[in-house]
Amino acid sequence: MFRPLSLFIGLRYVRARTNKFFVSFITWVSLLGVCLGVAALIVVLSVMNGFEGELRGRLLALSAHARVVVTDTPGAAPDWAAALALVRAEPAVLGAAPYVEVQALALRTPEMLPVQLRGIDPQLESRVTGLAGALLEGSLDELQPGSSHIVLGSVVARLLMAELGDRVTLLVPTAGADGLPQPKLREFTVAGIFEVGLQDHDAVLALASLADVRAMTAADPRAEGIRLKLRDVLAAPQVAAALAPRLPPGFTIRNWTEDHASYFRAIRIEKTMMSLILMLIVGIAAFNIVAMLVMVVTEKRNDIAILRTLGASRGQVMAAFATQGLVIGWLGVGLGIGLGVALAANVGSIVPWLERMFRFQVFSPDVFYIVAVPSELRWENVAWIGAVALALTGLATIYPALRAARIAPAEALRYE
Repeated sequence: MFRPLSLFIGLRYVRARTNKFFVSFITWVSLLGVCLGVAALIVVLSVMNGFEGELRGRLLALSAHARVVVTDTPGAAPDWAAALALVRAEPAVLGAAPYVEVQALALRTPEMLPVQLRGIDPQLESRVTGLAGALLEGSLDELQPGSSHIVLGSVVARLLMAELGDRVTLLVPTAGADGLPQPKLREFTVAGIFEVGLQDHDAVLALASLADVRAMTAADPRAEGIRLKLRDVLAAPQVAAALAPRLPPGFTIRNWTEDHASYFRAIRIEKTMMSLILMLIVGIAAFNIVAMLVMVVTEKRNDIAILRTLGASRGQVMAAFATQGLVIGWLGVGLGIGLGVALAANVGSIVPWLERMFRFQVFSPDVFYIVAVPSELRWENVAWIGAVALALTGLATIYPALRAARIAPAEALRYE
């Protein structure tokens, strides 16, 4: 005889054609529900991972992976040369460039707009950002010291109605030695316009020569810093923690996960809630497995009684019905993982096909910067989704198996 007995009986029940249509229907609904729930969760999380990566790429297009800045209350004059030399010697750092950044008011009659004025060295900027690839018009090479040239974000330029060659006045609020407001004004010529595809850059950022901006900051060291580009952007917290104690006195380091913490915290919360909601599909399918097994136990009362009278233990009866539920649940999980991985890996081809087929656009280029649906399949997500789904389907077999084990042979066979 096939051993173990419980496995043989469980697999036989799975393959058997039942004469109760409703039991068969619930069985297929349970399998399909587990499959669709697992597949939907894999696809949705992969798409959300893709959007997270897209957002991270756009945020870091003009932002640093890490920044060396002075502390809030610096003592002696900070030694920028020593700090720059130290970070450039770090193997994990690909590039480093000094910068100056202040809040300013852009004026161009009749418009006024608050902007973030950043002073850069155009030769070093290409080592830390991809700004050159984001330029729509103009060139960074024109941001030379004393040139009074400026590069504007596309939204800033549109709101100011400024084009190449137009003049824009920048006002930087500062305080004099007596503590009274002493704003500094300087007129700049628009030498370029860039577009990253993110409001945080395109709608607030203006770039000028490092020397030109530094001349407008009243020598405030808190406005200066060093921008770093790292070999591994995801290792920024670890690299920052390793560099922090080695920096000269008066310096600290911040990484991009701190600068943009609110964005990615919101994404994590959204992914967590979406996972819980979609996992309910698997939970409902697990309840269907419970209902199906309970009906099978009721239908097989006589079979259970005969097995018990032939010497089968309660544990063997429980294992037989647990096997039936696990095979159905785990088959659904396996099919769901296969379907989910296939869909997630081909979202870039499936979505355009659906758009052509049904003549609609998921993201209109007139409204959204991102016009394609990104997808990033992470195998750790697939692993935990599969593990949770397997656990839920396994738990679904406990009550029906216990109910089968509690059937008394004499009671079941009394009227047979």
